[in-house]
Amino acid sequence: MNRIRVPDDINERIDDAIRFFWTTRSGQIARQTSHGVRDQGNRGAVTGGKQLDGFVKLIFDLLVLNGVPENRIFIDSDLELPGFYRPNKKWDLLVVDHDKLVIAIEFKSQVGPSFGNNFNNRTEEAMGTALDLWTAYREGVFGTTSAPWLGYFMVLEDCTKSNEPVRVRSPHFPVFKEFIDASYKERYEIFCSKLLLERQYNAACLTTTSYTQDGFTYDFPKENLSFETFIFSMLSAALSHFSRRGAARD
Repeated sequence: MNRIRVPDDINERIDDAIRFFWTTRSGQIARQTSHGVRDQGNRGAVTGGKQLDGFVKLIFDLLVLNGVPENRIFIDSDLELPGFYRPNKKWDLLVVDHDKLVIAIEFKSQVGPSFGNNFNNRTEEAMGTALDLWTAYREGVFGTTSAPWLGYFMVLEDCTKSNEPVRVRSPHFPVFKEFIDASYKERYEIFCSKLLLERQYNAACLTTTSYTQDGFTYDFPKENLSFETFIFSMLSAALSHFSRRGAARD
């Protein structure tokens, strides 16, 4: 199998993706405010979409750099995959080689101030998405080919609210001890790690980031959830498939 290739300016590319996330998010809120249409809280930045396109494009470029044909990568259209519990689900990035689903990635983000309900929504979405796809795969929806590679990419605001301990209420049964007094940041670390432990996703990336007037910062707080770990797992799967298919060029 060919050696994985990563550009020399990968850190600058990650910087650009984070900067795009914050500038796009701020622009969406500003446009909604100027038009007199403001979603509750900061929901305007969520419903506007596209904040994570910098990361989507970076992943696209990494796949191309490692020999995946551009016409096998889908990021703008044709992103729907059939499910078992629902007719279909729209993903954020797919690699489909003729009749073979090679890669499917879900990109999500969460910014305060409301972390409670949004955390539950994000976790339920991720678990449901994985269950739906793997059940459809079991039922032969994707043919008899080998299993696809699934990735979950999460960007979380690193702020006081996301780092504060959160009280857990469970009046009837004890919760798992790792959740006791865990902040939302820690809850996401636990959640993403458990997605991998239970093999719901092949890799997950948790990016924490903050933004002030002085600029932005970002971090990958857990090594097993780092960007490097994520892309090396993804690219290994891509190289393995396209090496066997002779790069699958038409």
